[in-house]
Amino acid sequence: MSGRVVAGRYQLATVIGQGGMGQVWTAYDQRLDRRVAVKLLRPDRVTGPVDSRAADELRRRFVRECRITAQVDHPGLVTVHDAGSDGEDLYLVMQYVEGADLADHLAEHDPYPWQWAVSVAAQLCAVLCAVHAVPIVHRDLKPRNVIVRPDGAVTVLDLGVASVLDTDTTRLTHTGSPIGSPAYMAPEQAMGGAVGPYTDLYALGVLLHELLSGDVPFAGSTALGVLHRHLHEPPLPVRRVRPDIPGQLETLVLRLLAKDPQHRPADAQEVYEHLAPLLPARGAGLPTGPLDPTRPFLRPHAPWPDRGAAPTPSPVSAPLFPPPSAAPAGTATGAAARPDVAAAVDEVKRLLGEGRITQAVDILGALLPVAAEQHGENSAVVRVLRKQYAATLMDDGQYRRALPELRRLADERAAQAGPADAQLLQFRQDAAQCLEQLGEPAAALAEYRAVLPYCENHRATGGDPARAFGIRNRIGHLLLALGDHAGARVQLQALLYDAERAYGPHHPLPVELRRRLDRQAEVQGG
Repeated sequence: MSGRVVAGRYQLATVIGQGGMGQVWTAYDQRLDRRVAVKLLRPDRVTGPVDSRAADELRRRFVRECRITAQVDHPGLVTVHDAGSDGEDLYLVMQYVEGADLADHLAEHDPYPWQWAVSVAAQLCAVLCAVHAVPIVHRDLKPRNVIVRPDGAVTVLDLGVASVLDTDTTRLTHTGSPIGSPAYMAPEQAMGGAVGPYTDLYALGVLLHELLSGDVPFAGSTALGVLHRHLHEPPLPVRRVRPDIPGQLETLVLRLLAKDPQHRPADAQEVYEHLAPLLPARGAGLPTGPLDPTRPFLRPHAPWPDRGAAPTPSPVSAPLFPPPSAAPAGTATGAAARPDVAAAVDEVKRLLGEGRITQAVDILGALLPVAAEQHGENSAVVRVLRKQYAATLMDDGQYRRALPELRRLADERAAQAGPADAQLLQFRQDAAQCLEQLGEPAAALAEYRAVLPYCENHRATGGDPARAFGIRNRIGHLLLALGDHAGARVQLQALLYDAERAYGPHHPLPVELRRRLDRQAEVQGG
């Protein structure tokens, strides 16, 4: 396949990585004449054969996830240049990063200096803070997805890729194996529960344990055996292998590897604060050179190699609103400069139709106060715009910004229509989804449980049970994330019984539930 031109632009050169989901190639961007890395994914190898509708949906979600991750601005993340589909392949074009992946770096340095391990983990915490703030969960943090560059800086790869295939309907492959790497998989992820920032923290704990001890905490001959150990066995304290490791570092690793997500550190910022006192101080006299993870701390911001770089000019921001047509002579400039709400709404529709969601979000956010001034805060126009704004924020993955908008919409709708209104229930369900995505499983669970009785009553009156079933499914996954495996199993078994009665045993929902329950039983039983 060397020489193939992807998307009419990227000529493949050499395979530099290969896994179950696809390959990574060095390639040349023929338009800009630069070296890039191209990741090719074959979803059918993971999920099995899919029909054209499912394939189109997968492509849409892939581009959406890549678009969201491309917005995260952090020097520890590989830059995303392009994404799309080419034939049967999904492709992701990234910055080509020189250096060694962390697995090779570890193999070449035995034992791995604990100061290096701390420096790698601290840099990863900085990346995870930026990623989780979006919020995005990496889902597959492991040494092969981390590059140590010649200047010692760490770069994280594959952000968002696992989430494309890691959904309710495709979390398990057609071979019955979980998507992800079993050695680095948190217990809630192994059981198919809801994932969050706490899931990445567990993977960070596995990675740190491996750097310090030379091996992952849980290994085995089969994926099921490894996942069972994650679920039930305590990890070996690293100081039993390396007595020179500081005691507070061992304590941190054990906290990161807690089975219950609520017993892990609150976030990556807290982990960094625990690592900071262990970082090498400037002028500590430690040798430094290429691929040394302590170098960014010993000589922060020092160029490597030691040569200056020209500053990058700041980009010019595009206007939020379409430019108004030329005003006749004598027209007041203030009136001419006021944005036309109707024209801006048309522009938003056009942008959404072209998939330019981020730009549409910016226009809607700037348009709302203008529309409120022109039509009134409680006008129908403003209500419609707020609904569109919240929905577009969610589609853009901006759950932190969407949540207060949804709560405001829900409060207003409850005052108008009462607690059982269908539109209100949708607002509250979307708010619960935001909480779940923001890594607040307990709050999301409480919201779903508050909404469920109204949806069940709606079903009892002859409505479609799909909404209630969807909420019950999420409750089951959140119970798994919170470590209540028995409660989750009761929840999902009851849902399976009701789904079979409503849809029949061969409907996709009961089929998926049976497979998931069987899988959970296998993992727990080992």
